[in-house]
Amino acid sequence: MNRVIISLVVLVVLCLGACKPGTPSQFIQPAEMEDILVEYHLARSAASENGDWDTQNYNRMLYMDAVLQKHGLTPEQFDSSLVYYYTRSDRFIDIYQRVVARLEDQAVLLGASEGEIGRFASLDNQGDTANIWPHNTTMLLFPRPPYHCYEFSFVGDSTFRAGDTFLFQFISDFVYQSGTKDAMLYLQAAYPDTVVIRQTRFSSSGLNQLRLEGPKDATLKQLSGFFYLGGTDDRSTTVRLLFISNIQLIRFHQKYEPKPEPVTTDSVEQTAATQRTAVDTARGGDSLRLRRKVLSTQNGATPNRMVERVHQSKSRR
Repeated sequence: MNRVIISLVVLVVLCLGACKPGTPSQFIQPAEMEDILVEYHLARSAASENGDWDTQNYNRMLYMDAVLQKHGLTPEQFDSSLVYYYTRSDRFIDIYQRVVARLEDQAVLLGASEGEIGRFASLDNQGDTANIWPHNTTMLLFPRPPYHCYEFSFVGDSTFRAGDTFLFQFISDFVYQSGTKDAMLYLQAAYPDTVVIRQTRFSSSGLNQLRLEGPKDATLKQLSGFFYLGGTDDRSTTVRLLFISNIQLIRFHQKYEPKPEPVTTDSVEQTAATQRTAVDTARGGDSLRLRRKVLSTQNGATPNRMVERVHQSKSRR
């Protein structure tokens, strides 16, 4: 009897797995959507290399059309598939996690050469200037809870020093069919006796930076914050995606300059004596003759009288 029950349970589980609904055939299948999104990121990165803002936007459209043509798709098919996955957040998150892993494995991230990002691209978490960001460098947000917010936090370690300053930077990429673009980065830095809060809102694609400075005599204990994408009250099926990549948190150690030693009266007198000795040495015999001349004058003998005495002495001889 027990064997029969176990067999029925196994059969039900297998049937449920087999009956799990897949992606309808009119939409791009998950594996192909993953490939397209990877190529989409690479194309947008290449389009951002050169030119002004208008030129880059034009190049992005050209590159994206090339990606779709490669897969035999039209923009309408891609948009409708995005809407399908957009309304099924769990599936979209699974796809995008694989996209992120592939991009990070290839070490090719969106806009890696843009702005100051390139200056810190090779930094590790050591040194006076270091990239200390400990989490994923790429993420996806869209205005549907809980996918509209990404929280992070980490504790300072022994490499932190009093007076450290920080630069949080990343590249944003909005993919919106319509609607208002409204995103925010919030930072909260905890010090022994105070808390410093910084935040910035951004609504366009490109490089974003937020600088944070704490007390000059205090060491950071903990840094926390979150990314937030607004528009959760809009229940439409319009695609609104925010790709965030190249996340870096750069820590700068304060540069210390040696303090001058306190000046005392003895040191001033010693310095003056040293300077007089140096002058005497440089002048040599001239200095010695000058002193003799001064002494002779002080004893009442002027230079003219000294000459007369010399002549008188010669005449007597």
